[in-house]
Amino acid sequence: MYCGDSLGTAIDHFEPIKLAPLRAFDWLNHFLACEYCNSNAKRAEYPCDPLTGACLLVDPSAEDPYDHLQLVLNTGRYRAKTRKGEATIATFRLDRWQLERARRDAFDRCEDMLRGYARLLSSGEHQRAQIRAEALLRQPHADVLYAMVRTLDAPGAALVLDDDIAGILRTRFTVPSRWRA
Repeated sequence: MYCGDSLGTAIDHFEPIKLAPLRAFDWLNHFLACEYCNSNAKRAEYPCDPLTGACLLVDPSAEDPYDHLQLVLNTGRYRAKTRKGEATIATFRLDRWQLERARRDAFDRCEDMLRGYARLLSSGEHQRAQIRAEALLRQPHADVLYAMVRTLDAPGAALVLDDDIAGILRTRFTVPSRWRA
């Protein structure tokens, strides 16, 4: 849920049990997480604003993480856009070199898969193209693909996204409507 590194092998209590024991069995407080994020990074951390008491972690079930975090595609590094972004990066250690390398590699794979998708469509192999599209929409590529879509209309997008990739994303690849900014 947090780092996109795995399909989730642990259940995290977003608001820790020690702070909110009555939410221990609240389904809306349970997130799939990788073992590292759950046991090594976050554990019982729950940073809050000292003045308002509001949680400073991005709640991925209620907020779009990209309102608080920007994925720099060519480095794989997250950049905080808000205080919540800063706290989320620090708490979940989203700046681990392994994650940054994996996100950078996923960017290269997404580009290759998008080009392959377009070739399959052009050659009339629609079923194989659909299989490729479905693979792109699953982890570990989905968060990187989402960042690519969000980057399309950003200033400087041409410096990160090749014209052919931008064209495929704009005209050929069916992006889920919830991904449109």
